[in-house]
Amino acid sequence: MKRNIELSNETVIDVAKDNKRIVLGGGCFWGVEAYFSQLPGVVRTFVGYANGNSVDTSYEEVCTGTTAHAEVVFVEYNPKIIDTKHILKYFFKIIDPTILNRQGNDVGTQYRTGIYTIDEVDEEIVREFVKDISKEYSDEIVVEVKPLENLAIAEEYHRDYLKKNPGGYCHITFETLPDKDAVLVEKNLWSDEYVKKSDEELKDSLSMLQYDVTQNSGTEKPFTSEYDQNFKEGIYVDITTGQPLFQSADKFDAGCGWPSFSKPIEEDLLTEHIDTRHGRIRTEVKSERGDSHLGHVFNDGPEELGGLRYCINGAAIRFIAKEDLDAEGYGYLKKLF
Repeated sequence: MKRNIELSNETVIDVAKDNKRIVLGGGCFWGVEAYFSQLPGVVRTFVGYANGNSVDTSYEEVCTGTTAHAEVVFVEYNPKIIDTKHILKYFFKIIDPTILNRQGNDVGTQYRTGIYTIDEVDEEIVREFVKDISKEYSDEIVVEVKPLENLAIAEEYHRDYLKKNPGGYCHITFETLPDKDAVLVEKNLWSDEYVKKSDEELKDSLSMLQYDVTQNSGTEKPFTSEYDQNFKEGIYVDITTGQPLFQSADKFDAGCGWPSFSKPIEEDLLTEHIDTRHGRIRTEVKSERGDSHLGHVFNDGPEELGGLRYCINGAAIRFIAKEDLDAEGYGYLKKLF
């Protein structure tokens, strides 16, 4: 541990080999602990008081609002199952990050939202994550992001409170808790292996058509892609990064001459941009990780599939059949089928 963090006598923040740790403040710590203790990949949690005027304190003192402590949950997790970004993603599902010093019915500085890092490498990850997710909110994000300075474990009766008192007060919902398979899919879907290549590498690895479509926002001729009428089970990945984007279950024949999908595997895999070229206003679709032009999205898709049509250039994607997922390194997506 590089930082000099003050701990109360009982508090132990060491973790098992290869595990990681972070401290989260999301209002009343009863519900936050109950949520994260059930999140796949989390191996240990405990409730406490962090970043106050002193390391030693009590619930009664904290409730006065004079100690500057925040009610928090220490989270130890296995990065082979869930990474830091997804710990944060699920954290934001159970808080309102735009409200200062209040969550649910609880009001006071001790109920402020906060992310307190222990390991220095996580600081940049957290700040970048908060910066990115702030784009999804119209109001300012007021989540406190700081290194952990001190931490005191909470009194015994607060620990695992909702396990001991199933009907106890809780200000959060557990509807967003995923199963282990879903967590593994999300983690692998955003693997660091899916990286944008340099322009030189792209020119070497792509055909002229693939390069023109993905890098110059070109368009292949309709009815020329081998994927237009391909309805085999499998996935479609970004030709530039290898990141999965679409699956066969969401593909349909739109009759337009280009591969069409009702939705991506996960919304965040794509970005949308206003396209005013050719005298029309359209919504361009790019891959988030590769920043590659894929095609456009329209509101004329089948109503029973959600009403959207992602009209995608076949030259921007690569198909991997269901039976080839393991061999190609996409075995984690077999659960889609």
